[in-house]
Amino acid sequence: MEYQIKNKALYIFMAFFLPANLVFAQTTRKLTLQEAIELSVRNSKELKVAGARVDQAAAEWSEAKLRRYPDVKVSGSYLRVNQPNINMKASLGSGEGTAGPAQEIKVDQVVYGMATASLPLFSGFRIRSGIESAQYLKKAAELDAQKDRDEVIQNTIAAYYNLYKAQAAVKLVKENLKQAQQRVKDFGNLEQNGLLARNDFLKAQLQESNVELTLVDAENNRNIANFNMNLMLGLDEQTELELDGSGLGKVYKIQSLEEWENMALANRADYLALQQRQEASRAGVKAAKGEYYPSVALTGGYVAADIPNFLTVTNALNAGVGLSYNLAALYKNGARVKQAKAQQERLHWSALQLNDGIRMEIHQAYQNYMETLKKIEVYRKAVEQANENYRITKNKYDNALATTTDLLDADVAQLQAGINYEFARADAEVAYNKLYETAGVNHYAPEAPSK
Repeated sequence: MEYQIKNKALYIFMAFFLPANLVFAQTTRKLTLQEAIELSVRNSKELKVAGARVDQAAAEWSEAKLRRYPDVKVSGSYLRVNQPNINMKASLGSGEGTAGPAQEIKVDQVVYGMATASLPLFSGFRIRSGIESAQYLKKAAELDAQKDRDEVIQNTIAAYYNLYKAQAAVKLVKENLKQAQQRVKDFGNLEQNGLLARNDFLKAQLQESNVELTLVDAENNRNIANFNMNLMLGLDEQTELELDGSGLGKVYKIQSLEEWENMALANRADYLALQQRQEASRAGVKAAKGEYYPSVALTGGYVAADIPNFLTVTNALNAGVGLSYNLAALYKNGARVKQAKAQQERLHWSALQLNDGIRMEIHQAYQNYMETLKKIEVYRKAVEQANENYRITKNKYDNALATTTDLLDADVAQLQAGINYEFARADAEVAYNKLYETAGVNHYAPEAPSK
């Protein structure tokens, strides 16, 4: 009884004082693909950067719109001055039409203030073109963020099924290892009773060692994939993820290759963003040409001044229309116009280049998905064949009609076929989603990342 009490106390002590990472190291979390996508979008630093770029473009658009409003400036000064020499050309009379005696004017300070306002009426279309350009660039930034979000989602899908493949490999190898260990045990009994050659027993042991090494490698790959997935999703690094593979192996009905191409050209965010930048470049050409035109503005102002012992000015209002023209633009602005047109031409050819690139990507993604479907069918048959081959070989071996080498080879083929089949099912799901991502269509709808 005393011994049991001591053991119980020891267990309590270990539970409270062992490091937390040892006690709680095996936290398991079930994770669906949709949950993984939502977590990756919410925690992606890349998408937070993209969101900041959108905010910057929106601020630049707001700044461009504010150029339509009047500029208002207020200034004022208080100055201490020396004793200036003042020679008044106009006589300071007594008010009765006769000149009075000269008066000494002492000035030692000056106070003045003014306010001016200028409302642009015409600026050679530069303001309007600048607003259009900023608006197109804002839309382009939003489309860039959408493209980044689609890439993050696709990377998450690939990482999710990569981890699934690693976990499936560990599971299959463990099952095979149990079979190999049982075989070694059976062979050991036969060898001790003189019913099996020593060499065959050693072959079984070697097979067991090879499977153990394969398991070590598979577990290492799983641990690395699990760590990377936790890092991507913003989860605790020690969390063991339990994935949902129930949806694997589906055969989806997809459109023709031509329909996928048309879908991509209509929905690809990078292609649409480039079109917005083309529109912005057209507005940029208009803004550059606007330098050739004069600027017209409605102006107004107010001035007040006080020079003690000398002058006081109040209620001095002014209003009018101002015209300005930069003559240097006649020979300097040509280079700027050429630069804007060159950018427009570059974006035109970039759009055509991207058009070809999108068609090639769609074709490759389409063929890759069709290839994975064929592999699934082939590997499904291979699994059936490998299982049947092992069963037949095992019967032959039990009846002394097959060698130990034949039996071990059939066992390896069975394991490899099972791994290939699981990998093919996961690869097909990744290829299917890659086809949608290449077409610019996202059938997952997570919320935009919070800032």
